[in-house]
Amino acid sequence: MNLLPELLMLRFTTAGESHGPALVTILEGLPAGVPLLAEHIDTQLARRQQGYGRGRRMQIETDRAEILSGVRAGESLGGPISLLIRNRDWQNWTEIMDPAPRESDADGPRKRTVTRVRPGHADLVGVLKYDRTDARDILERASARETTARVAAGAVCRQFLETLGVRIGSHVAELGGIVAQRPAEWPDDLNAVADASAVRMLDAEAEQAVIAHIDTIKRAGNTLGGICEVVVTGLPLGLGSHVSWDRKLDGRLGQAMLSIQAVKGVEIGLGFEASRRTGAEVHDEVLPAPGRTRAGHVARPTNRAGGLEGGITTGEPLVIRVAMKPIATLMRPLATVDVATGAVASAAAERSDVTAVPAMGVIAEAMAAFVLAQAMLEKFGGDSLTEVERNLAGYLAHLDARVARREAVTEE
Repeated sequence: MNLLPELLMLRFTTAGESHGPALVTILEGLPAGVPLLAEHIDTQLARRQQGYGRGRRMQIETDRAEILSGVRAGESLGGPISLLIRNRDWQNWTEIMDPAPRESDADGPRKRTVTRVRPGHADLVGVLKYDRTDARDILERASARETTARVAAGAVCRQFLETLGVRIGSHVAELGGIVAQRPAEWPDDLNAVADASAVRMLDAEAEQAVIAHIDTIKRAGNTLGGICEVVVTGLPLGLGSHVSWDRKLDGRLGQAMLSIQAVKGVEIGLGFEASRRTGAEVHDEVLPAPGRTRAGHVARPTNRAGGLEGGITTGEPLVIRVAMKPIATLMRPLATVDVATGAVASAAAERSDVTAVPAMGVIAEAMAAFVLAQAMLEKFGGDSLTEVERNLAGYLAHLDARVARREAVTEE
């Protein structure tokens, strides 16, 4: 068995429970020399905690990353980068989440045992799959709190991509059925504009309607879902591949997005809308565009493909739409089964958000950053940032040379 491709791949893993002592991220495969400070990670962690409609947890936690390994003097060393993010509410959950067994069964079950499983959550299927009696054994890991560790990994990958001229942003396109109108011109710094909005929308009128809707839904004890759009610029043509199913970049991005808690749909470019149009209304015409090296010296006046054709980047902006269902924890719970008794009951309710769609955009950015950093290293890999930069520069020079050779032949 050939393990070399696996060993060369950028990868990360997370560990920790929602109310445990901390969350841990280990990112392996990043080249040496990438500029990295804790504040680069903390900035993204703070963005994840924003958004109107979030619950009290966001007031308790102020996430900060501690870099435990893989970085020295502000640069990556090429070894595994390990990050620790402490749960500041741990002191209130120490007895509940203590890894050690109780001294006596006579003490009864631990506090905050969950047997009234929530519809739409991993509670029931997890309890049955892993043969547990307390759904807390499932929900603590299934919680979206885990995405904090993902955002930390994505922040490191974002730093790497930015050194190569790639920028990642997002905005909320729809929340609770209210659609934000697209601006006539996209802002140069998408995140700066989106983050200034309480719900990360670019449409002020829609923002106010969404805020009012969130207030109404909160009073009803209900929750809301929505759609965010991730936009990536500066990607060179040629990331990903058409030759095997598992190398297609759209498939890899789709898997990454669908792994985010409560995400149920992903579109690239027109997505499902493409199925409702004719070919002439879907496919992007290709025109000469001298000087657009990263796009192969061509331009597409439209970008309905969303920056990917045949599983390969085109050099146009990568556009990914991600749909999140409403959160499963309702303050006016739905009917369920109590797994301890088998009786019908109201589902458990803990503190929760009315909506986490604004935060989901930041998480989707992080997952996109990881997949794209992985693809960049597969295409332009090296042990150091300077080596990756040389390889990218050589590839771009090659694209320029192709045009020069063609023009020379044409003139003859």
